[in-house]
Amino acid sequence: MQVSIPTVDGALAATYAKQAAPTQMYKGHPIISFPINISDVPMGTHSLAFTFVDYDAIPVSGFTWIHWIAANIPATVTQIPANASQTGAIPMIQGNNSTAGRYVNETDLKVSQHYVGPYPPNKDHRYSLKLFALDTELDLRPGYWLNEFHDAIAGHVLATAKTTVIGKA
Repeated sequence: MQVSIPTVDGALAATYAKQAAPTQMYKGHPIISFPINISDVPMGTHSLAFTFVDYDAIPVSGFTWIHWIAANIPATVTQIPANASQTGAIPMIQGNNSTAGRYVNETDLKVSQHYVGPYPPNKDHRYSLKLFALDTELDLRPGYWLNEFHDAIAGHVLATAKTTVIGKA
């Protein structure tokens, strides 16, 4: 299985990150999700799911920052278009990102249960997208947490694919 995110000079395009125009932000957050290309999904896959996280946030916040998690994407999807997080262009159930936690405590679901783009405060960060091919659909409700996601996929992962993208400071 393969997964990729289009980049500009090796980094996530400004539209999807901290450098987005004010009209592409909501409450100070970049919320237009980037496109994702998917190929070579294994036979027997019933659904796809992914996580998009920032491990470089650990020294800054004390934990891995969750930017976007989604599940129950149809196995036939080969491209998730830009802004799918907000538009619903692809069926998916989205979980909480780190703005929903006590550190930020964002209650607006347009932010906390959708894509919220990279906003590295100290230097360029590496962001990891991990795609999972699953043998089932997951019993998750909108706003699930990352630990619930990992519990739900346990024993159901047929394949994984990972890519890393740079988010500019």
